[in-house]
Amino acid sequence: MNAAKYIPAILVMSLLSACGGGGDDGQNNPEPDPIPAPSATTLIFPENNSECTEGTVLSDAESEVTFRWNSSENTDSYTIKLRDLDTDTSQELQAQSNELQIRLNRGTPYSWSVVSKANGTTETAESASWKFYNAGPGIENYSPFPADNPTPKIGASVTAGTITLTWEGNDLDGDIISYEVYLQTSNPPETSIGDTTESTIDIEVNSNTVYYWRVITTDAMGNSSRSAVFQFRVN
Repeated sequence: MNAAKYIPAILVMSLLSACGGGGDDGQNNPEPDPIPAPSATTLIFPENNSECTEGTVLSDAESEVTFRWNSSENTDSYTIKLRDLDTDTSQELQAQSNELQIRLNRGTPYSWSVVSKANGTTETAESASWKFYNAGPGIENYSPFPADNPTPKIGASVTAGTITLTWEGNDLDGDIISYEVYLQTSNPPETSIGDTTESTIDIEVNSNTVYYWRVITTDAMGNSSRSAVFQFRVN
């Protein structure tokens, strides 16, 4: 009789022990490893500051070019950011590998970069930005690339007084002869503040003001290009 009284108690203790063991195992599960951020790729083709003569001619107006870049680490997909420098319009195209065929306007300047992405993380990495001309029929002299890489940077704040505006100009034919700078407190800027043969100009700016500016680049053949509108704020 005494032995029989102890049997239920032993069973209850065993069940409690089993349940408690399961809870301990759950608490000891390790946290999953963080997903590594993707690395930036390096571009291959079309080459920077070049004329792209490769590709399949589709018509007098269009051709198809294969863009290529190096595979980057910790990357599952890529976004190609392509900008038509004549119209200042952009598009984004998706790729799963490190190349993509893209239809382009012929005789047109473009810039492009590639953003690396990884599944499971919102972190991304972007390559350098390259510029090129997609070759067109019968072009003997190309217009300059629109000026870019401005200083002050777009959206930057500066101190009132004399500041220096700088930019980068490129031309496949190497015959840039002048830059005309437009500056105004309204957008788009329509007031010319002068011509220069250098990619820099000094100006006077007032405090508590936002300025907009752009550069018109002209070559020896009379071809010209208009930059995007740049903007900075004066404290």
